[in-house]
Amino acid sequence: MQTRPFRVFVVFALLLIPFASPLAQSRSVDAWPHWRGPGHDGVATATVPLTWSGTQNVRWRLPIPGRGFSTPVIWDDTLFLTTAVPTGRGGDPGEHRLEVLAVSRATGKVEWQRTAATVTPHEGYHRTYGSFASHAPATDGRRLYAFFGSRGLFVYDLDGTLLWQKNPGIRMTMRLGFGEGTGVVVDSGRVYLQYDHQEVGAVIALDAADGKELWRAPRRENSSWSTPLVVTHQGGKQLVVTADTKVKAYDVNSGRVIWEVAGLGMNPIPQPVQFRDMVIVMSGYRTPRVMALRLGRTGDLAGTDAVVWESTRGTAYTGTPALHEGRLYVFSDNGLLSVFDAATGRPHYLQARLPKPYSNKSSPLVVGDRVYLATEEGDVVVVRTGDRLDVLATNTMDDQSFIASPIAMGTDLYLRSRTHLFALSERR
Repeated sequence: MQTRPFRVFVVFALLLIPFASPLAQSRSVDAWPHWRGPGHDGVATATVPLTWSGTQNVRWRLPIPGRGFSTPVIWDDTLFLTTAVPTGRGGDPGEHRLEVLAVSRATGKVEWQRTAATVTPHEGYHRTYGSFASHAPATDGRRLYAFFGSRGLFVYDLDGTLLWQKNPGIRMTMRLGFGEGTGVVVDSGRVYLQYDHQEVGAVIALDAADGKELWRAPRRENSSWSTPLVVTHQGGKQLVVTADTKVKAYDVNSGRVIWEVAGLGMNPIPQPVQFRDMVIVMSGYRTPRVMALRLGRTGDLAGTDAVVWESTRGTAYTGTPALHEGRLYVFSDNGLLSVFDAATGRPHYLQARLPKPYSNKSSPLVVGDRVYLATEEGDVVVVRTGDRLDVLATNTMDDQSFIASPIAMGTDLYLRSRTHLFALSERR
């Protein structure tokens, strides 16, 4: 016969189950919860095609209304993305509906679509590369976080019910009117938003459950499009935020600056990447630089041995590197590929040319022993991972252009072009 204390323990344990971490509950759930994947490194555990065309190995294609360059995210059987649809009212840039879509991975059908807001943005974006929906969304398995920068954050359950929304009250003025595009960061029950522009901005931490502001760190760091990264070191967490003035790491609990370092370069866009006890940051515009910074230090790191290695060649202006088996894969905007030893900065190869000239704004994706490189010209070049350039395939989709980054899950490779979303899978 069971004793009363044992029965009380069982009841208490059962009551806790619904409140456990969604990731802990769903270890077998397929998820690409933020734009660089589960490991924040651009690496997918999947089995996807090596070759395809406009007809071969295309499982489905879905026209996407409006204009949005955000990379989709995945939870279980559903893929989520954002877009901005002009209403035809107003001048330039005119009124837009900010749309959030949930798409079935199995069929490519829209499961639900919600208008987060109908707005007339106060400034436009880069004519070729901008949109009012360039901010990557994120999910934690309970909620979908759709971020639209100056227009705020809109949080839904995975069935499309709006749970809460937040407008921090920052109207951004971006350098040269290039537009906004920083992704939302969700980690351990907190949401982090970065507002870096030409005026006073901020990094803001919110409670993921209800949007309550936990802390706000004012910033005056010029325009930046880089998504912050939560890094873990010796059991603690820091939020690393890049800027052309200084890279800074914030205490996730208080917003206090832990360390900082100058010298990265103007207009940083790539997201930081963590490798062991280092964080690697990059810029690729004027005065480009990649820097590997040792975690565990405090204060100003400039001129110290906390700067483990750096390079001014082989950087990317837009794309975030992929990190796989100690190699950093960097796909530059002029279509050149560089691979660094992440520990030492030694290049395995530097600014290697692909079979033909390309322009690029997306980030590389590693699947197995392959690197997938999506281009503006509509080609996706596949190269083998490793210390030398080995091109395996060049896949062409006519009349397409890729700005968003490829993602993969299960047996599907997902490509978002300027106009469509594609699911590519090996025909058997």
